[in-house]
Amino acid sequence: MDGLRDTKADSGSMAFHNEFGPDSIEAKDLKALLHPTTNLKEHAQKGPTVHRSAEGIYLTDNHGKQYLEGMAGLWCTAIGYGNEELSRVAAEQMKKLSYSQLFAGKTNEPSVLLAERLLELSPIKDGKVFFGLSGSDANDTQVKLLWYYNNAIGRPEKKKIISRKRGYHGITIASGSLTGLPAFHKEFDLPISGVFHLTCPHYYSEALEGESESEFVDRLVTELEDLIDREGGDTIAGFIAEPVQGAGGVIVPPDGYFARIQEVLARHDICFIDDEVICGFGRTGQAFGADTLGIQPTTMSVAKALSSAYLPISGVLVPDFMHEAFMSRSDELGVFGHGFTYSGHPVCAAVALRNLELMEEMNLFQRAHKTGLSLQSRLSEFRDHPLVGEVRGVGLIAGLEIVKKKSPREPFHLTQGVAAHCAASCQEAGLIVRNIGDVVAVCPPLIIDENQIDELIAKLSIGLDATLTWAKKSGLMT
Repeated sequence: MDGLRDTKADSGSMAFHNEFGPDSIEAKDLKALLHPTTNLKEHAQKGPTVHRSAEGIYLTDNHGKQYLEGMAGLWCTAIGYGNEELSRVAAEQMKKLSYSQLFAGKTNEPSVLLAERLLELSPIKDGKVFFGLSGSDANDTQVKLLWYYNNAIGRPEKKKIISRKRGYHGITIASGSLTGLPAFHKEFDLPISGVFHLTCPHYYSEALEGESESEFVDRLVTELEDLIDREGGDTIAGFIAEPVQGAGGVIVPPDGYFARIQEVLARHDICFIDDEVICGFGRTGQAFGADTLGIQPTTMSVAKALSSAYLPISGVLVPDFMHEAFMSRSDELGVFGHGFTYSGHPVCAAVALRNLELMEEMNLFQRAHKTGLSLQSRLSEFRDHPLVGEVRGVGLIAGLEIVKKKSPREPFHLTQGVAAHCAASCQEAGLIVRNIGDVVAVCPPLIIDENQIDELIAKLSIGLDATLTWAKKSGLMT
């Protein structure tokens, strides 16, 4: 195994250990943890940032530095940190019923009430809810349920799934295949067969020279139709999409895009899987991204803000006609052979249910709509910044595209790490944002207020200006 070790990474680790001491939490992290979605060599050289505590929209590290949380964790801490009501509910539920399975017809009250509430909130009024623990397992479940459904109704050939480039739907084998980002495919032997990725609906980066937005939408619709004609509509089970593509760079599609896409899907009886893992529960200023973007989904995936990340939980919402097809095979197959040990975990469900109740009591969706307008307006001020090619977003989710030249658009090479430098500069200024390729993403907790938006903008401005100075000194731009 020694021959496989990276000497540079080892050297960086040792330097870090020497700086902080072998008993520091940083050194222990480097020794024990394998980090998700992280540059492992860079991490070994630089070491971790250790979060110690959090309250409201602020995080504090183990050196006492405070940061405004501009990414809601990973797009998930909608109601903010340290909510005592959710802590109380979790503790009480643990004492009352710390665990209960849903296998073999058993149930628990929090899961039932949460499922009922989700159906009331969602566009899928007459249906059922299947609970899991993450957005990844929710979208993995979506694939399995579509396959099961089409087998049940006698269409075993209708199994292929259409996704989109720059979409993010998870990291399990099936959901990772639906994801349209190369970093999640390379060396993992993904995507699996039967998954197709269409052009990302980002007019700014994907439009042809001289192509209008309506012509761009026409081209993307034609691309979908051509794929269906080539593969055969009788072989395609579903089309999956985030209303706003989050981890792909906060992509808001052009007007009319989803309406046109849905017309094509309906003609070929292809299910629309609405991935609301990021957009759901107020992020776009309405209950769901589907409400904001005019989507009529067949099924939905929810997670993240469902519990505001206080405990892991996800849900898949399916219409009654699919559930009836599942039941139709019961006499022959016996059990419906899908489920997780922690499906409908009563503590997770109780916290998620109270989280949704608090959102309603706080009028948080309406509040997010109002503060979202303020955030988008303030962010638009950066359109004149030399580094910013586009500012885009809706509600309380946004992205700033970092470019070398605005028009014609000329991006930096990703290996130059300009957006990553900007995210680091923002962190130095006390603001957590996330660089996604050449995009700086902003996604604060829904409880952010106007004064805190001002603070976010001020710190983001510091980060952008510091990055511009660095880029010029480094000869990356004039």
